[in-house]
Amino acid sequence: MLLTAAPYFDRVFIQLGPFPIYWYGVIIGSGVLLGLWLATREAERRGLPKDLFVDLVLFAVPIAIICARLYYVIFEWSYYSENPSQIINIREGGLAIHGGLIGAVLTAFVFSRVRGVSFWKMADIAAPSILLGQAIGRWGNFMNQEAHGGPVTRGFLEGLYLPDFIINQMNINGTYYHPTFLYESLWSFAGVALLLLLRKVNLRRGELFLTYLIWYSIGRFFIEGLRTDSLMVGPFRTAQVISVVIIVVALILVAVRRKMGQADKRYLEA
Repeated sequence: MLLTAAPYFDRVFIQLGPFPIYWYGVIIGSGVLLGLWLATREAERRGLPKDLFVDLVLFAVPIAIICARLYYVIFEWSYYSENPSQIINIREGGLAIHGGLIGAVLTAFVFSRVRGVSFWKMADIAAPSILLGQAIGRWGNFMNQEAHGGPVTRGFLEGLYLPDFIINQMNINGTYYHPTFLYESLWSFAGVALLLLLRKVNLRRGELFLTYLIWYSIGRFFIEGLRTDSLMVGPFRTAQVISVVIIVVALILVAVRRKMGQADKRYLEA
């Protein structure tokens, strides 16, 4: 008989009477705060108002969460149409990064118009922060034992030289799984380092943000192929389709903006 292994970490960070505070929310919130700190520092250096990104986050975060949930619910409508009471239940996860990204970008675009600030300048400054938040946020999936890949052996995980706390958490009901959350987190951390380096290269305005989109989408495309919980559109994995679309659109925007003279300014210019 196969025994069910207890998770190495409890999903609950702290219990406040009848109200549990989950690690998932704590980790995502920490990613947002660290990303905001990074963006605020750079915004000041680039001559923008100190509180610009604080004000943006007050709008962008709740809208991004709503859009992330709506995106997930839409592609899992067969379940939620029969369980409508679960639509607002995000304690079990169910937030799609692509949905959140769409909501955040649209919010930032409107916000930039209202504040009279270049959207592309803001997007370039925010790019490393967004990716940092994603890198940290994936550890919320780790705590929930979700967003993992297919089954593997313990020997496979040990061969990756992973610490025991990750290996143990990847033991779900007696089966070990690919830690795809970790693959994506590491890819995103590497992307943050790349974007910070590219700041010094002084790319054309807007291209740091477009580089972020391309970098993240390349990693997500391949990592998504390992996952077992992918949202689907017909026979295709939704995240892979969206990743390809984002890469193509980003490359087209680079070419079009250069041709139309919309990318003549550089990152370090006012």
